[in-house]
Amino acid sequence: MARDRDFTVVGRALSTPARSVFLNLLLDGTSRPAGELATAAGVSASTASEHLTVLVDAGLVTARTQGRHRYYALAGQDVAAALESLGVLADAAPVSGYRRSRRAEYLAAARFCYDHLAGRLGTGLTDAWVRSGWLAGRDELALTDVGAVGLRELGVDVDGAVTARRPTTRACLDWTERRPHLAGALGSAVGTRFLDAGWVTRHRSGRGLDVTDSGRLLVRETWGLDLVEPGRARVR
Repeated sequence: MARDRDFTVVGRALSTPARSVFLNLLLDGTSRPAGELATAAGVSASTASEHLTVLVDAGLVTARTQGRHRYYALAGQDVAAALESLGVLADAAPVSGYRRSRRAEYLAAARFCYDHLAGRLGTGLTDAWVRSGWLAGRDELALTDVGAVGLRELGVDVDGAVTARRPTTRACLDWTERRPHLAGALGSAVGTRFLDAGWVTRHRSGRGLDVTDSGRLLVRETWGLDLVEPGRARVR
């Protein structure tokens, strides 16, 4: 029998600014030590530990010990997708100072949403693949035969994505662009290929991605996506 969902535990876990900072940092699928999370949120180590315990108990974050450090990560792709979608309803965090402003630009331009491409890069590619017939649908994306051939030619592990235990494709609502980007096993395979090929690199601070010269050339000449600079992307 279907039952109503109890959102109160998750709601309480999301109710402090420090925990919001932690979750935003972990949305790119990385594992980060407690000290790094504490520094980013501007709280003490003991306070960060208390907040992280709440997130772990709520099932939003996992913890593992390695040597003298404890590393924290999102509890999985479903948590990442839920937070990304919730971001559409949430107000943007206030940005002050040049460095924070530049970080926000990088996030809007290109980032990882757990293990798949997001931001203008992710939504731009998804839009282009729908237009070219590589993906079918909009709210529910599906890989077409033409898309499978095209992505294989790019070196994407399509076969691995199709046989994965998770859904092959899923439309994940992008919180900065407010339209879908490709998620699921195929979205993860695309993100892995872009990293391995050097088309994107992780930015040294935060979740943003740098699109390399070869990556810009690829997306411009293949799909008409013109990534001018962080925070500005247009499709010809």
